[in-house]
Amino acid sequence: MAAQAREAQDMAYQVKLISKEEKGDLAERYGLHVRYEVKSEIYGCCIKLLTGSEEVRDRWEESFYNISQNIRSHARLYVVSDPEMGEDRVFYDPQSKTAFLVNVTYYGWIKSLALSAAGDVLEDQHGIYSVHGACLDLRGRGICLLGGSGAGKTTHTYGLLRRPETRVVSDDWFFARIYGDDVLAFGSEKNFYIRAELSEIWREFGGLIEKAEFDEEGRGVVDLRLAIGKGRILPLTTLSAVIILKRDPEDEVIKRRLSPGEALSILEENGYYNPHLLVKDEFKGALRSGFFRELFTRVPVFMVNTVRTPEESQRAIGDLISEALRQEGGLMGGGR
Repeated sequence: MAAQAREAQDMAYQVKLISKEEKGDLAERYGLHVRYEVKSEIYGCCIKLLTGSEEVRDRWEESFYNISQNIRSHARLYVVSDPEMGEDRVFYDPQSKTAFLVNVTYYGWIKSLALSAAGDVLEDQHGIYSVHGACLDLRGRGICLLGGSGAGKTTHTYGLLRRPETRVVSDDWFFARIYGDDVLAFGSEKNFYIRAELSEIWREFGGLIEKAEFDEEGRGVVDLRLAIGKGRILPLTTLSAVIILKRDPEDEVIKRRLSPGEALSILEENGYYNPHLLVKDEFKGALRSGFFRELFTRVPVFMVNTVRTPEESQRAIGDLISEALRQEGGLMGGGR
């Protein structure tokens, strides 16, 4: 589908860093395009949307929690159209934390860049880091799923949610912070942005899909509580394991444990599995690698090759989760 095609091109857009003066020029240029201004809370940050699109405004309000409009914003996103510009142009002033998304129509990118703007504030000033991955909770222990486009991160996140003992913090992006020996993971989105074809893989989500309104990309913002219950959406958890997913038909190994150094090298080679980072300089790279190095020394890291059927890959993931939780005294049973 269109959304999958876009995601397969992880860097289909490039972020151009601009000066404060250039930011002023763009703000003046696009100020008259703005019909709607919305301030939202993303893990303690006030992120302001400025747009002329009613559809973007509505999806944004479905995605993020409201915040008092009297609070000064930490970062701003202009989402505008401009026939004089090419498609999918992104400009960012790191000094004022202001982004301009010009002719960006895919809401998945808009949402991710809002989260990235919050992450830019949080990692510099508060020691809180963005993780472009899913975070689940199994009886109080957090499981992180990472992987590139097409590896099955979304598929297997929702596959695990078929289990009644599984709860969710985030299906796509969360923030993490180190407290002593623990790594805490925090969600930040009110609702989830899912693919229409999810129920083709896991029929348990058919009812949710039928009620959702999907965009031209075949995605929609949905209240997952309608499918799994209010009590299974959590604001935070303590991470106990990380599972990196890949799809490699040439690798016969389906699952294995990684050393912390090997896991860090994989993330660095793949841009931390996050194509939406706004600033990618040496300073930011050192911050991000430092965080993941600490994470991988605190929790076990595994690799799963998802070349088999979704059910077979679910069993492999379930086995690794069981192994990780047994090491901590967890009681969860094996995979389905």
